[in-house]
Amino acid sequence: MGEEVALRGDLGRAKARVTLVLASTSPQRRAILEQLAIPFDIVAPDFVEAPEGDPLDHAVGKARSVDGGGRPVLGVDTVVVCDGRLIGKPRDLADAVRMLELLGGQTHEVVSGLCLRTPEWEELHSETTTVTFRRLSPADVERYLAAGEWEGRAGAYAIQGFGASLVERIDGDYLNVVGLPAALLVRLLAARFPGAYGFG
Repeated sequence: MGEEVALRGDLGRAKARVTLVLASTSPQRRAILEQLAIPFDIVAPDFVEAPEGDPLDHAVGKARSVDGGGRPVLGVDTVVVCDGRLIGKPRDLADAVRMLELLGGQTHEVVSGLCLRTPEWEELHSETTTVTFRRLSPADVERYLAAGEWEGRAGAYAIQGFGASLVERIDGDYLNVVGLPAALLVRLLAARFPGAYGFG
């Protein structure tokens, strides 16, 4: 009887969850929210990113461009920083070659800006994960680029795919490198909506 009551309570809390609005069409961010069992709808942001712009500014611009209808809106942007140089998404194959040659054998930072907002408040945060690549030969770069993962990826690689073969080690939130600082988001949801998403 006690277990039945507890189960009904858990189901009641699950039904009370507020659907998050994701201001992004990124399949990686969608997959991470699904992995975390966070209910969400996707609304494409009406925002143009500045080339090599600040990821927090981009996250804010995306989130503010979307009407959540009273629901919390999430905007995220991710860039790579190496030796103080901000690296966004490659323009073309030659640009992707340049990026991977720069990152090979080096330690870089993956920096995400996150904006979680409602009509009443905004949470603005940045999250950084450090990633070290092994030394890459020209053949390594050619083989990786042939896989096609570089397109639309900050730093021209996808750590959750074949890009894992380029990585020697990481320090920090792995999912931040994939495209969404999940640990940060969970902390914010637990603080702002305790219990509503199963956190806090």
